[in-house]
Amino acid sequence: MLGSLLAAAPVAVVETLEDPADPFLFPEEADVVAKAVEKRRREFATVRQCARAALAGLGVPPVPILPGPKGAPGWPEGIVGSMTHCAGYRAAAVARSAQITSVGIDAEPAAPLSDPDVLRMVTDETERAALADLGVRHPGVPWDRLVFSAKESVYKTWFPLTGRWLGFEDARVDFAPDGTFSAALLVPGPTVAGEEVTGFSGRWLIRDGIAVTAIVLPVTPPPPPGT
Repeated sequence: MLGSLLAAAPVAVVETLEDPADPFLFPEEADVVAKAVEKRRREFATVRQCARAALAGLGVPPVPILPGPKGAPGWPEGIVGSMTHCAGYRAAAVARSAQITSVGIDAEPAAPLSDPDVLRMVTDETERAALADLGVRHPGVPWDRLVFSAKESVYKTWFPLTGRWLGFEDARVDFAPDGTFSAALLVPGPTVAGEEVTGFSGRWLIRDGIAVTAIVLPVTPPPPPGT
């Protein structure tokens, strides 16, 4: 899924639909989830197995991938990446920082949000109006779940560049039915290659009951749409 979505980018992606019987963890990683429930330990271990396989595709040897103070994974020097997991799916995407500035991926069940209040929490009126219109024209897509996923990908792209929190209300996402989306930052963005980043461009895909979104920010960001 994410592999096909990011096939055109210089990004190594490894994904799986199930947890191995005995996924490997470095001792430092095992300590992080030592008190977690079995489900959490398996997700944590499998997604790191995906990440190490993706790193191997770049010629990077296996290393512990530990969460930082705010949960973001700590990648080897010269590497950027992102990990995601949901029921029935785990994936990791990595790239060399000489080619890619940041990457954010997210996966969710391809089903409407179970709590309608969540949509109001993660969107503004402009987004909800656009999603309602999309829902009329393309009723088979769970647009509310997709916008949640896209904003997760936005945050995962943003955080390594800034080290700061980004609320759901701080970005406005606009979807196109062709599998692309744009995310306009409503707060000052980070500076990349001497230019302020004012938004991100991403892609989305739904297949086999899973919705995935992905953003890849190149070293030289493209100009904002319409410029």
